[in-house]
Amino acid sequence: MSIRSIDPSFHVTGQIKPSQLREFADLGFKTVICMRPDKEGFFQPSFEEVEEAARGVGLEAHYLPVVPGSLSFDQARQLRDLLSRQTGPVLAYCASGMRCIAAYDLAKRA
Repeated sequence: MSIRSIDPSFHVTGQIKPSQLREFADLGFKTVICMRPDKEGFFQPSFEEVEEAARGVGLEAHYLPVVPGSLSFDQARQLRDLLSRQTGPVLAYCASGMRCIAAYDLAKRA
């Protein structure tokens, strides 16, 4: 698993597994944001599974799905608002992390 730091409070990665949430909590993350729509890929855990595992280890979990190639200003504003309420490092994920980076970049300008 490769986690890329975009800034000190926002980090991105590819698809995660529920079994990895303890490791993310141990690394100091406070929130995970799923930007991948459910059922986008084979063997992808549902957001509900990720959310349950996250809550089990004390992490907040949020669902902000972005279909590839269709990031909207509304989604960027939602991300900006969500990030403004966070108190610690955020780990956002999608298939590769690229949608998360694009959404974050747009959110900074929204």
